[in-house]
Amino acid sequence: MKRTFQPKKIHRAKKHGFLARSKSSDGRKVLAARRRKGRAKLAA
Repeated sequence: MKRTFQPKKIHRAKKHGFLARSKSSDGRKVLAARRRKGRAKLAA
């Protein structure tokens, strides 16, 4: 039986990537919060 999670980099980036986060106002809040916390990676 094959595993249910079949990762795809493009699909992931479209949903959770930096550009996707930057587009919406809530996504920008997420980036700002992660910057404040000092994350090395802001988005996937």
